[in-house]
Amino acid sequence: MNVYFDNAATTPMRKEVIQSISTVMEACFGNPSSTHAFGRSAKTHIETARKGIARLLNAAPQEIIFTSGGTESDNMILNCAVKDLGVTTLISSPIEHHAVLHALEALKKMHQVKIAYVNIDDSGSVDLNHLETLLQEDDSKKLVSLMHVNNEIGNILSLQQVGSLCHAHGAFFHTDAVQGVGHYTFDMGQLPIDFLSSAAHKYHGPKGIGFSFVRKNTGLEPFIHGGAQERGLRAGTESVHNIVGMYKALELAYGNLEEERFQVLELKKYFKSSLLEVFPSAHFNGLSGDDQSSTYTLVNVALPIAKEKVSLLDFHLDLKGVACSKGSACQSGSSSGSHVLNAIQSETLQNWPSLRFSFSVFNTREEVDYVIATLKEFVA
Repeated sequence: MNVYFDNAATTPMRKEVIQSISTVMEACFGNPSSTHAFGRSAKTHIETARKGIARLLNAAPQEIIFTSGGTESDNMILNCAVKDLGVTTLISSPIEHHAVLHALEALKKMHQVKIAYVNIDDSGSVDLNHLETLLQEDDSKKLVSLMHVNNEIGNILSLQQVGSLCHAHGAFFHTDAVQGVGHYTFDMGQLPIDFLSSAAHKYHGPKGIGFSFVRKNTGLEPFIHGGAQERGLRAGTESVHNIVGMYKALELAYGNLEEERFQVLELKKYFKSSLLEVFPSAHFNGLSGDDQSSTYTLVNVALPIAKEKVSLLDFHLDLKGVACSKGSACQSGSSSGSHVLNAIQSETLQNWPSLRFSFSVFNTREEVDYVIATLKEFVA
């Protein structure tokens, strides 16, 4: 049996998405910048997708900028904030995705900007009192970058609370919402967010495509130079089929949201209860064991497995056809472990193996039973 419980890394594409991509690839190959009928047809597909995505988020179409995915979106926003908006202080947390953390490190070297990290507690939650202290420290122009849903431990950030705090102190607010878009609704007309990053492959869309939400009149200048695509912000011939596929995926995600969220949450609850029957002392990292404060799509659990057997656990799961993650999949092959777990775990828990199991609507209880039996077999 093969079980895919690594949906936080990427998701399988829906059949309807594959069909829409195939149709466009076959019938709409024109360059969207061309003025003839082939080009106009491609351009129409792009702008229809832009308007559709904007409608789903209650944003203006001109606020949706297509990118290659979450990493580019994060880098674009952070770089442009420094280059174009005069931001000299960037505030983030030590448990962000490396697309943000590494971009901050590079900006510090290149532009001598100040980087500040807000405190987090043992559960991985942001200390909002400390964030306010950082916002009040001086009169420098600031941008706060905090993720909506943590990709490793699933903690959910209150975007309303953080955005309001930022705006009360004259700071911009960017959120890496890669794990949130398609799983939670966003009303950009009401949320105090200036910039947002998203990636289609996290909600059953294609890889290599995403979008940035850029609040209109914020003053960003071109990030990639060349042509006039994407309101002049990002030059380069658009990936029409991927843009159409992303819109289809997001439309389906929000069209079936309540039903599928209930289904996946019930699966997560079943997984937790089944796991605790085999490992009563298992520890759910961060808030991933809390159904209210963490995303319904994942759990991250430390298992009380003997140290001498830990190195064989990944091999055993893979051999049995089980796909999950030791942490963020973007960290696969790293010997340093998860920076998120290193920041929040006690020394005892750091000696236990931690696994992230992430679910989608395509998973079943039978798959949960198989994974639990596989873990039980390993410890036996």
